[in-house]
Amino acid sequence: MRHDMRSTMTAVLERNTVVREDFATEPYELPWAAEARFFVQALEADGALAFRTEISPDGLHWCPLDESEHRIDSPGLITWPVSGFGQWLRVRCTVAPGAVAKLRIYLVGKG
Repeated sequence: MRHDMRSTMTAVLERNTVVREDFATEPYELPWAAEARFFVQALEADGALAFRTEISPDGLHWCPLDESEHRIDSPGLITWPVSGFGQWLRVRCTVAPGAVAKLRIYLVGKG
C-alpha cells in the first residue's frame, strides 16, 4: 500500500504591519495546492477591519473569490478556508474610518 505525503507550506504575507487604510497583500502563487487557508492575527486593533479573498489568473488582474467577508475589531485570530482558486491568491483589507491595527497575515497551502 502506498501512502503519499501531502505537501504543505506556510507563507507570512504581513508581519507586524500597522494598517490605517485599505490595502491588499502581495500576491502568492499556489498552482500545486488543492486547498488553502488564510490566518489573520490582530496583535492590536482599534476599529473594524474586513478581509476578502481575491484571485487572479496572472497575478496582475484581481477579482473577489466570492462574497465572503471576514471581520476583526479587537486583538485575536481569525481564519477561513479557500478552495477553487486557480493559482494566485491575496487578501484585500478594508479599514473602517479611524481604525488602526497591527497585523500578521499567513497563507497556508496544502496539496
